Amino acid sequence: MAQRRDEGGAGRLDIITLGRAGIDLYGEQIGGRLEDMASFAKYIGGSPTNTAIGGARLGLRTGLLTRVGGDHFGRFIREELAREGVDITGVRTDPERLTALAILGIRDPDTFPLIFYRENCADMALTADDIDPEFVARADALLLSGTHLSRPDVFAASLKAAELMKAQGGRLVFDIDYRPVLWGLASKENGEDRFVASTEVTAALQRILPLCDLIVGTEEEVHILGGSTDTLAALRAIRERTAALLVCKRGADGCVAFPGAIPASLDDGVVGRGFPIEVFNVLGAGDAFMAGFLRGWLRHLPVETACEFGNACGAIVVSRHGCAPAMASWEELQTFLAGRWPHRLRESAALEQLHWSTSRRGVHDELTVLAIDHRSQFDDLIAELGVGDDAAIERFKALALRAVDQLAEGDPRFGVLLDGRFGARALEQAADLPYWIGRPIEVPGSRPIAFEGSPDVGMTLRDWPVDHVVKCLVFYHPDDDAEMIERQDRQILRLANACRATRHEFLLEIIASKHGPVDSQTIARVIDHIYDLGVYPDWWKLEPTEDAAAWAATEAAILRRDPHCRGIVLLGLSAPIEALLAGIAAAAPFELVKGFAVGRTIFHDVAARWLRGEIDDEGAVAALGDNLSVLADAWRAARHGRRAA
Repeated sequence: MAQRRDEGGAGRLDIITLGRAGIDLYGEQIGGRLEDMASFAKYIGGSPTNTAIGGARLGLRTGLLTRVGGDHFGRFIREELAREGVDITGVRTDPERLTALAILGIRDPDTFPLIFYRENCADMALTADDIDPEFVARADALLLSGTHLSRPDVFAASLKAAELMKAQGGRLVFDIDYRPVLWGLASKENGEDRFVASTEVTAALQRILPLCDLIVGTEEEVHILGGSTDTLAALRAIRERTAALLVCKRGADGCVAFPGAIPASLDDGVVGRGFPIEVFNVLGAGDAFMAGFLRGWLRHLPVETACEFGNACGAIVVSRHGCAPAMASWEELQTFLAGRWPHRLRESAALEQLHWSTSRRGVHDELTVLAIDHRSQFDDLIAELGVGDDAAIERFKALALRAVDQLAEGDPRFGVLLDGRFGARALEQAADLPYWIGRPIEVPGSRPIAFEGSPDVGMTLRDWPVDHVVKCLVFYHPDDDAEMIERQDRQILRLANACRATRHEFLLEIIASKHGPVDSQTIARVIDHIYDLGVYPDWWKLEPTEDAAAWAATEAAILRRDPHCRGIVLLGLSAPIEALLAGIAAAAPFELVKGFAVGRTIFHDVAARWLRGEIDDEGAVAALGDNLSVLADAWRAARHGRRAA
């Protein structure tokens, strides 16, 4: 079967960041001791890594230079960086060391317990030999972090990269990034400590100053770099050694920048607009500030604008759980700057929706899906034929995945819908493949909608891999009685909230034709009502129709309410293939329709023949592939033919 692939880019980069890359395990319980955390969320982490991702989300072309372990977490980092658009050419895999780990908690607005597991970790094994001059030459700027000046080998690697950048006329950014524990100056359990004075650390950090064009740090970090706990004195000591733009982060007070001589007061520097947002989690806010500041500075915008970008990005991240996942997109930043927001920013449904929809994984401009998530239909088929059992259906669904893989040959435009009852083994196999994966949550045929698994649907989804798109079929007509609508709405809202809480995408499938007449406005009315609930499905799965007015109304309803919606896929309703081909031709002119997710038209007859023993496994795989190919080819011909025309 085809394997997932990650590739580095080869184009021009705005900046390369160098240094820490690891895993953050964030305690999910808020307000307690780290000792009492019962579960943790896994995120990509490490200050330069967070900044690279934050910059990419803001439209910068970023790359990362680091080492990761040849382990599961190292592979996760590489994959996550690639998904975020960060160039991974400079990410080396170290087969001898493990990927770094940090465990973090949110105790209160001032206390954030943090433990680093970085003994002989991969990123601290970076050496000068890992610095590829050709990779550095592709970038206009390089960011170094203070942690990677704390040991001789990583210092040598950082210095080589910096000298290469300066020699080619590029700019050097220095994130002071002072963590005393990583210099051996604090006990290992006190990873959150921010300042311990040390003349040795000050001397080491100052060695890089003559090369710098931009230096960014908190007041405590300015103190260690300047060798004084008087901020102005420290800034003047730094200024004696560099002409770089100096930026001092001041938390809720924003930041102040010094392009020239240090004035008599911090307030006399260049100040960008600050944002009084309630602090939920300070971890990662500095990395977000750096990403925002760089978005302005690297594009040669005024320092005041760069400060404002940095302050805004930091304010957004302090309102959220996690570091890299909380980083703002460019559209999100612009919306934030133009609006008025609640002090508890994370309670803004509008901003959270924009954040979610502009930072989702991957792009799916086309999607051709074999929907074989059926359960009751296979029960009926076994009963009708008098042959087969659950184990046989499990085998058949594994064959269906083989058919998709043989046809697709790694093309991510293909996908599968598989269930957890008959399709569990196939879902496990699909984890290693590059295809879109959807999975049903509804009890087959239920109306009002009911969910499989736990009474708490969120608990059910916590067991699902995060790349499984949650599919829910709802038999919903806008003229249903009020009680039916209220019960269905309540369930849809529960599911949508659970999907966001567990970081799953949500596909809402609507079938209206079985419970009332359908005209050109029927589905658009349902869609408007769902959005009125505050529910924003990532995907819609809708009945095919040859009515162009219906498609126009449907597309307009979605784009009016959610211009970032992933799109629509057509369902099949067990229609003859000729009817589906006509439906495909009618839908292809509408850009929001991305393809189809069709099942029984493709598999029903093949499954019956296979269960009766009329064809073997290879015959079933071939027949399934042929049927899927007919629809996929028809879709692409209709869509691409229209675009060519």
